[in-house]
Amino acid sequence: MRGDGEEEASAPLLQARGGEEAEAKGGRGRGARVAREWWDESKRLWRIVGPAIFQRVALYGINVVSQAFIGHIGDLELAAFSIASTVIAGFNFGFLLGMASALETLCGQAFGAKKHHMLGIYLQRSWIVLFLFALALTPTYVFTEHLLLLLGQTPELSRLAGKMSVWLIPQHFAMAMLLPLTRFLQSQLKNWVTAATAGVTLALHVVVTYLLVTRFQLGYAGVVVAADVAWWVVVLGQFFYVVCGGCPLSWRGFSVEALADFWEFIKLSTASGVMLCMENWYYRVLVLLTGYLPNAEIAVDALSICLTINGWEMMIPLGFLACGWQTSSARAAARARASPSSSPSPPPW
Repeated sequence: MRGDGEEEASAPLLQARGGEEAEAKGGRGRGARVAREWWDESKRLWRIVGPAIFQRVALYGINVVSQAFIGHIGDLELAAFSIASTVIAGFNFGFLLGMASALETLCGQAFGAKKHHMLGIYLQRSWIVLFLFALALTPTYVFTEHLLLLLGQTPELSRLAGKMSVWLIPQHFAMAMLLPLTRFLQSQLKNWVTAATAGVTLALHVVVTYLLVTRFQLGYAGVVVAADVAWWVVVLGQFFYVVCGGCPLSWRGFSVEALADFWEFIKLSTASGVMLCMENWYYRVLVLLTGYLPNAEIAVDALSICLTINGWEMMIPLGFLACGWQTSSARAAARARASPSSSPSPPPW
C-alpha cells in the first residue's frame, strides 16, 4: 500500500514535469516559427530595399562625380556649381520630390487592390502635373544671377552660378519625368529596373564627364552637359522599359483618362510637395548663407563638399523608404478581400 501511495503522490509531480517539458517545446517551437518568419520577412524586405539603396547611391553619385571633376577646374567654378546645384536646383527638386511622393500612396493602393491599369493613369497624371510645375519654376534658373545679386552674393559668384543654372534646366525637366517613373516601378516591385538603369547611368556619366572635361577641355560646361545627359539616360531607360512592354498590366498606353480629376490631383500633389520641401530646403539655405562669409568661395566649397558626403551616406537609410508603399498596398488588399464585390475606394483626397 505504501508503494501505491508513493506512486500516487509522485504522479502529479511527474505530470507537472511533463507539462513543463511540453511548454518548453512549445516555446521553442514558437521561437523557431518567429525566427523563420523574421528571416522570410527580412529577405522580402531586402529584395525591395537592396535595389532601392543601390539606385539612390548611384544616382546621387552623378552629383558626386560632377562635383569632383569641377573641383579640379577652380575654386570659383566649384562654388558656383554648388550654389546652382544645391540651392537653385535643390530648391526646385525638393518641391518636385514632394509632389511626386503623392504617387506612392495612389500607386500602392491601386496595386494592392489589383486595379493595375490605374497605375498607368496615375503615372500620366503625375507627369502632367510635375511638368506644369517644372515649367512654372523654370524662371528661377533663368534669373539666378539676378536673384543671387538681390540676396547679396558676390558679382563673380552670382554671374557664374547664373550661367551654370541655365545649363541645369534639362535636368530640371528630367526630374519631372524620373520621380513619377521611379515610384511607378517601385510600387510593382520592379526595383531591379531602377537599380540597373542607375548603375549603367553612373558608369556612363564617369566616362562622358572624363571625355568632355579632360579630353575636349570643355571646362565646367562639359561637367554640366555630362550631368544633363546622365539624367536623361536614366529617364529614357525607365520610360522605354515601361512603354515597350515591361509593365503590361499597368501600362496600356496614353489615355485621356489621365485628365480626369485633374484639379484634385494637383491639390494632393501640392500638399505633399509643400510638406516635404520644407524638410529639404533647410540645409540648402546654409550654402547660401555661407556665401556671406569672408573668402566666400573657399567657405562654400568646403561646406558643399561636406554636405555632398553627408547626403551620399544618407542615401542608405533613405533607401528603406522604398517599403513605404507597402502600407497603402496592404490596406487596399485587405479592403479588397473584405468586400471583393465592391469597387475600390477613391483616392485619399
